[in-house]
Amino acid sequence: MRSFDSVDSTVVLAQSLPAPAIDYGVLSPMLIVFGVAVAGVIVEAFAPTRGRYASHLVLAFGGLIAALVAVVLLAGTETTTVAGAVVVDGPALFLQGAILIVSILAVALVAERGVEGARATVDAAIASVGARSTRTRTDAFTPQAASVPGSAAEREAAQAGIARTEVFPLMLFAVGGMMLFPASDDLLTMFISLEVLSLPLYLLCGLSRRRRLLSQEAALKYFLLGAFSSAFFLYGVALLYGYSGTITLAGIADTVASGTGSDTTALIGVGLLSVGLLFKIGAVPFHSWTPDVYQGAPTAVTAFMAAATKIAAFGALLRVLYVAVPGLSAEWRPILWAVAIATMLVGAVLAVTQTDVKRMLAYSAISHTGFVLTGVVAANEQGISSTLFYLFVYGIGTVGVFAVVTLVRDPDGEAWDLSRWEGAGRRSPMLGGVFALFLLSMAGIPLTGGFIAKLSVFSAAISGGAVPLVIVGVVASAIAAYFYVRVIVLMFFHDPPADAPAIVMPSVLTTVTIAVTAVITLALGILPQPLLDLAGQAAPFLS
Repeated sequence: MRSFDSVDSTVVLAQSLPAPAIDYGVLSPMLIVFGVAVAGVIVEAFAPTRGRYASHLVLAFGGLIAALVAVVLLAGTETTTVAGAVVVDGPALFLQGAILIVSILAVALVAERGVEGARATVDAAIASVGARSTRTRTDAFTPQAASVPGSAAEREAAQAGIARTEVFPLMLFAVGGMMLFPASDDLLTMFISLEVLSLPLYLLCGLSRRRRLLSQEAALKYFLLGAFSSAFFLYGVALLYGYSGTITLAGIADTVASGTGSDTTALIGVGLLSVGLLFKIGAVPFHSWTPDVYQGAPTAVTAFMAAATKIAAFGALLRVLYVAVPGLSAEWRPILWAVAIATMLVGAVLAVTQTDVKRMLAYSAISHTGFVLTGVVAANEQGISSTLFYLFVYGIGTVGVFAVVTLVRDPDGEAWDLSRWEGAGRRSPMLGGVFALFLLSMAGIPLTGGFIAKLSVFSAAISGGAVPLVIVGVVASAIAAYFYVRVIVLMFFHDPPADAPAIVMPSVLTTVTIAVTAVITLALGILPQPLLDLAGQAAPFLS
């Protein structure tokens, strides 16, 4: 009888719980991306090998563009769905649009096969190294680049142009998680989206075929440290649930406003939650993975990860701080002050010491994290809008700068050592000019998007009373300008070495990526007002 009573009570309880209301229309951008990702897995499993590359390109570009159109059509929407687990508001849509734009550009970079096809100059150098040629390594996603074909099977694969294609569904799953991350309105959904975006990135970082051990080491380090940060995040979720009795951001905000819980428990919970988020954005002292992972991952993956992940993680951080715990801003602002100062200075100073272009850009990314945190610390609506603008400008420039890195190649792959870039601007003024544009934008030089972005976050910080933080930011920008200008001097005012690396001609995919990112970077420095207005309109969170 007891077992039947238990079953009956369970049925009654299930019947009394209302089904969650799901508005598939407002979820359509994320559903499109996840649906295309699942379709990509099916293509990878069952499609003929020779047809996978083209199929994945159609799915990836078609799905991402369709999702971007859906985001545009949802402009002005403010609602919650899935029982309050997902929110669609101005910041969420702006960030989703930014993620999709940089992801489309990154997919084009990943899909590049022309760089390895245009190896006439490199092949001559490979022939000169004799036995080394059979051991040439690559981080491109094509077998013809995986090694200099030696066996009949390798030569046949190279001639057939069979591409390594599992990267496309992995990227799409990551993009889906990134889109959900800043749109999560409860902590459990936020944790799930964090894992959905992280797991594919761990795999993508280890897919390099050139410096294979370096890539696998980077992937393992990213995975282990990411697992630790996720544990901290989850522990913070548990403490905040114990504090407020709910995992919804609005419910936590109500408990903070009422003052009925223990502030100590809330602050520890927010601190642990922030560890997971600060790890993802690469803030000091949770930055140690950044240079190793950026260097070891395939450069196209580095571009995608550096741009899109930072946009998504900052969106989640903004939502937690501005929606869940705005009542504790007097407590978390001083901590973020310290983190922002340390991040700006550590990133800028350590970048000066680098001799590897990818590691230099990694430390540059760390310093930019500090600049974005300057806008977050403002704790006002101007801080939100300036942060959104900065994230878009940074994401576009990051994809562009790493796309240029893929074009300067030694016989055994990309030329990462800065000494190999000597005279590159003289040999290819177009490449040198575009690379200089991206570097000057990152330095915050006028008439570039980076200048307007820094100006906007510094203005927001001043309006929020964080003048000392702006002073530190200006000092860090001056330090950063040195290592950016150093590369420009190497390219244009030094003679190229006798064994200068090849500057290869990319296919239309990378060419379009570089051109689009360069035009946007320059346009946002000259005519930034439309995007600034859009970010300002998107700024208020739906609470």
